[in-house]
Amino acid sequence: MHGPGCAQSPKYCLLVCLSSSATSWRKTGEPPLINGWIPYLGKALLFRKDAFKFLLDQQKKLGDIFTVHIAGRYITFIMDPFQYVYVIRNSKQLEFHEFADKMASKTFDYPALSNVKFPDLKENLHRIYQYLQGKPLEIISDHMMKNLQDIFEWKCSQATDWETEKMYKFCCSVMFEASFVTLYGRVPAADGRKVISEIRDKFIKFDASFPYLAANIPIELLGATKKVRKELIHHFLLQNMTKWLGGSKVVQARQDIFEKYELLGDYDKAAHHFAFLWASVGNTIPATFWAMYYLLRHPEALAAVRDEIDHLLQSTGQKRGPTYNIHLTREQLDNLVYLESALNESLRMCSSSMNIRISQEDFVLKLEGDQEVSLRKGDWIALYPQILHMDPEVYEDPKKYKFDRYIENGKKKTTFYKAGRKLKYFLMPFGSGISMCPGRFLAMNEMKMFLFLLLAHFDVELGENKAVRLDNSRMGLGILLPDTDIAFRYKLRSLRN
Repeated sequence: MHGPGCAQSPKYCLLVCLSSSATSWRKTGEPPLINGWIPYLGKALLFRKDAFKFLLDQQKKLGDIFTVHIAGRYITFIMDPFQYVYVIRNSKQLEFHEFADKMASKTFDYPALSNVKFPDLKENLHRIYQYLQGKPLEIISDHMMKNLQDIFEWKCSQATDWETEKMYKFCCSVMFEASFVTLYGRVPAADGRKVISEIRDKFIKFDASFPYLAANIPIELLGATKKVRKELIHHFLLQNMTKWLGGSKVVQARQDIFEKYELLGDYDKAAHHFAFLWASVGNTIPATFWAMYYLLRHPEALAAVRDEIDHLLQSTGQKRGPTYNIHLTREQLDNLVYLESALNESLRMCSSSMNIRISQEDFVLKLEGDQEVSLRKGDWIALYPQILHMDPEVYEDPKKYKFDRYIENGKKKTTFYKAGRKLKYFLMPFGSGISMCPGRFLAMNEMKMFLFLLLAHFDVELGENKAVRLDNSRMGLGILLPDTDIAFRYKLRSLRN
């Protein structure tokens, strides 16, 4: 996606604005360096064109550890998944939060959490993630299920026969509204649904510029993005949020913490709430699309998942149909092995996160097999799990979608091997260690519930025969978006089938 109004090509801007000062000479024990002939840019152009291919090519030439000069940064890539654990567990010398805080504060326009004006704010906000685990997770998941059912009930009332919609737009509409109402509450106005749609449309405009903001490109170069961001943040001012009904405990707890910091302005608090919304749906929406797309592309997968859903409803005495409320316990949701496997398989194929750590000091990172890597203070260390996800040694035919890849003898499969050795890490769509997404359990539940209700209520099929591919413009930032939307059809299922 191109950021509107960028004087240069956005990808060129992205590369230049990543720059920072760095030296190119190597010390003893430092990995081989891949340097470019263009000052500052280094190998950035090749990396941005196709990071996956570029890293594989370097691995073949140089082995599993090498440093790449990318737009002024020196990034050391650890390619061997057996070495991941040595990076992930070394959280004292390899830090993540300061880097993430700096990026998020610039992207979402709030003061850095590390600012001395806000003592312990980072730790206090981190503690709130308890509301996304255990019993509180069950409560918020139940609310999400109810809100999804309300939306699907409304969709059912509109679908008298086959209805045709664009799939990404459909997923975005349903998941955004359900997530918004679950987290922040219902907008009580008569046109409440329209208000949320307007926020969603602005969100989509902002999200199109997210890769460039994350790359530290000045927002002034991105057309209307600054204006759109300001409008979005204003929706989350306290005088607006207090009108919304039935918000979640996690958002309420965040509000309570912000109120304790007098030096945190009203706009800053609203910006934090907007950032939390982006974190909640920015990756979940495209992940939902891919899960749905691959199911509809593969009739045998669709049939197996639907059979599993129908069997659960029959065995628990629950009826399908827009007038019936479906209730799923955490155990029931967890035991839908075909649904979970199909979802994991689409996550394997569409996730492209780069797990970054920054060296806090000059030190030697000890790795398996007596290997050592000399690192300088400020060096970046990166894991690129997409390489693991597409490794034919780990996953047979990795480019092929296999909905039951994560099932073995009717149960969840959690043992995967490389070179005859069992892997600790084999699927990493949510990051790792200190950078692992705290909302991953809720995100998985949301996507499962969306697919469950979609297949319980509707017959669905693709409306056009075209391939949808990954848009690589977000490579390294999470779930990749589709390069185009695709039409699909749905109609109410007969209660007899």
